[in-house]
Amino acid sequence: MSMLCCIRYEIDPFKLQEFEAYSKAWAEIIPACGGDLFGYFLPHEGTNNVALGLICFDSLAAYEVYRARLKTDARGRENFEFAQRGRFILKEERTFLRAAEGAELLRFFTSEPSRENAS
Repeated sequence: MSMLCCIRYEIDPFKLQEFEAYSKAWAEIIPACGGDLFGYFLPHEGTNNVALGLICFDSLAAYEVYRARLKTDARGRENFEFAQRGRFILKEERTFLRAAEGAELLRFFTSEPSRENAS
């Protein structure tokens, strides 16, 4: 994979369970629509209202195909509606990142074995 979509959520810290249910639903929906889900991450220590979703794609074009599929996916629409009804997401930002050359330790960014397994 050559691109990471980092979704930064500002969430209601009193509705963490609802956001976690929302996150779990994406674990099946995202791969079915063409994304390679790295994971959703919830607050643990420190800031209690920031969560992240990390999804990998081959390109921006692949991301656009994924978004089109997502719009027609019944489970995806249902999950979006669940978030709107629950009002646990206060703000959502997307950033698209690429791995720094020579620093791609994640399996999503390289076909080379990780440095830990190379010895």
